[in-house]
Amino acid sequence: MSRSDASALAPTHPSVRLHGLLDAPGEVTVTQLRELPVSRVEARFDCLGSGEQRHRFERPRLWDVVRAARPVVDLRGRKARLRFLLAVTGADGHCAVVSWAEIDPDFGGQQILLATSVDGTPLDEHGPQLVVPGDHSGARYISGITDVWVGPFER
Repeated sequence: MSRSDASALAPTHPSVRLHGLLDAPGEVTVTQLRELPVSRVEARFDCLGSGEQRHRFERPRLWDVVRAARPVVDLRGRKARLRFLLAVTGADGHCAVVSWAEIDPDFGGQQILLATSVDGTPLDEHGPQLVVPGDHSGARYISGITDVWVGPFER
């Protein structure tokens, strides 16, 4: 078997690219996301194709992931932080925007996760899932996250 045939059979280990205004941009795997503090949420949301969904999600808050990448944001200046956004993209190209104020403990402090498991099932092969427990619509529950960009709104 050739090397390319062997790599085609190897299990995939998707990673998430963290970029934008970060001092430590890079890529993280689901395994590395599990090393961050544990958060757990039970969420209920309406999925357009599947109707009402109820699931248990686990692992790091988006806040902890972004903080580990050291955002170039003055965390002491409250008003300056309000113009920052996070664009989260899945493997299928679906993208959603989360405001900095939604995840910042000084403001909304929402428990938005990059989940590494759903209902106890690990997401190692598919990649993490964005979980926004306050949303009634499932549109921001993005599977297979590949990309998180952090930056300011500019007009």
